[in-house]
Amino acid sequence: MMQSRSRRTNQTIYVSLLILCIVGFWVFENFYTPDLYSVPANEILTSKVPDKILPASTSGEIVIHSNYTLSYNERYEQAEWVAYVLNRSHLTYDDRERPDYIEDPKISTKSADWRNYKGSGYDRGHLCPAGDRRFSDYAYNETFYTSNITPQKNDFNSGIWNELEMRIRKWAKQYDGLYIITGGVLEEGLSTIGEEDVAVPEWYYKIVVKEDGKDIKALAFLIPHQDTKEPLAKFLVTVDDLEEISGIDFFSKMDEDTESRLEQSLNSNYWNI
Repeated sequence: MMQSRSRRTNQTIYVSLLILCIVGFWVFENFYTPDLYSVPANEILTSKVPDKILPASTSGEIVIHSNYTLSYNERYEQAEWVAYVLNRSHLTYDDRERPDYIEDPKISTKSADWRNYKGSGYDRGHLCPAGDRRFSDYAYNETFYTSNITPQKNDFNSGIWNELEMRIRKWAKQYDGLYIITGGVLEEGLSTIGEEDVAVPEWYYKIVVKEDGKDIKALAFLIPHQDTKEPLAKFLVTVDDLEEISGIDFFSKMDEDTESRLEQSLNSNYWNI
């Protein structure tokens, strides 16, 4: 009798512990948010994009991080553009431990929770690539704020988009000191993922800028969000075209002559593409 009672007591304890573990795991998965990344005292910040290069913001929510600047659009739960510097010295092959995706503490409404992407079938696509920020742990970690993340199909993210990122790294090694502006085209009627309705862009763009004194050159790409075997040159567009499609005013802080020349140009000879 005593053994039977002891057995029932042990079973009750085991079941209770199991329930506690399940509840604890559920709470961790759904409510846990990692600590925010903090800038080390000896960190050298090398990625300030000049104001004249930055696009206008349609949302008014501009956030300056140590290694990139962005304009966040709460309606679509992602950045409408991310701008960053890519120097030759940034391109290292240091191994970095992948951190957690966390909400951006500088976004007034908080950026989208990473859990929106769970089970969605989409990659958490970086706009400022983690691979361009391997030169320090902090710079690398900073790219994992969800304000820098957008839903991307895997075959697009690892295909033509990755090809463009690698091409830009080659240009950075060749020319040094590039400015990159990138994002998804955010517009009405996009499909969404997650409880916060994170929009899935149908097009993604990049603008590559090289400033050499008063001489400024720019190249713009607009790529459909799908797998493709087409060459990168097929997706070249003018900045004027990109402005019309995206609704963003690029190079608005430059003098009118320079702005007009950059926005209308489709000359790719300098970039060898």
